[in-house]
Amino acid sequence: MTALPVPYRVAGRRRETAQTVTLRLEPVGEALADFAPGQFAMVHCFGRGEIPLSVSSVQSTGGLAHTIRGVGAVSDGLCAARTGDVLGLRGPYGTSWELGRARGRDVLVVAGGIGLAPLRPLILSALAEPEAYGRVSVLVGARTPADLIAREEAHRWRTACTGMVVDRPDASWRGDVGMVTQLLGRAPFDPGGTWAFVCGPEPMIRATARELAHRGVPKERIRVSLERNMRCATGTCGHCQLGPLLVCRDGPVLGWDRAERLLSVREL
Repeated sequence: MTALPVPYRVAGRRRETAQTVTLRLEPVGEALADFAPGQFAMVHCFGRGEIPLSVSSVQSTGGLAHTIRGVGAVSDGLCAARTGDVLGLRGPYGTSWELGRARGRDVLVVAGGIGLAPLRPLILSALAEPEAYGRVSVLVGARTPADLIAREEAHRWRTACTGMVVDRPDASWRGDVGMVTQLLGRAPFDPGGTWAFVCGPEPMIRATARELAHRGVPKERIRVSLERNMRCATGTCGHCQLGPLLVCRDGPVLGWDRAERLLSVREL
């Protein structure tokens, strides 16, 4: 990894929702080291600053994709980037989903809102090797139908179960209404032989992980991705401290056996 931003050019841009954009980036010169699904980059918008973003696609060319929701000055600037614009990237940083540890077992993916983006490379990797894993299920929840990302792509995934649910349906919605945890009952998986991967808002992570553990999935096989405001990405500034952990260095992906206690304390 490098401490200085490496230039990447916006090679493609796709609008996901009213606030969310996916940017496909290609290196201008030498690419950064390979990213593993679940890791993140610090993405620099020149003149505004940088923010941590998990990769939502990893290309064999060294290119990456990031799915960004505009919620502040930097993320708004990134969402406004056009094809041909140059951004700065540094990384890769953090821990990965470690999908390889799930070989030979069922794979259960549970995403909330934009949390589907960091899980997308894992899903595509599992589906690319159907003989390597058991049943693959993908469950997605969002606040409204308009907040669902990769909606059309998800319908094309050849999984044992792909389900979507929203909290607040509109007049056009014909799917499930409620929390994503209610979809767990229809997903085919053997709890004792399953690896689960969960990403989304912290309340959703807590509810899902607790329900999976209650159903018999070993806590160390429930992998969750934590979100904190990371500044340096090297474990130096301490800004992303979560109890004894520094999320940029020790996370963002952890087993629920480690994350449960930390996410149960409101003050952390």
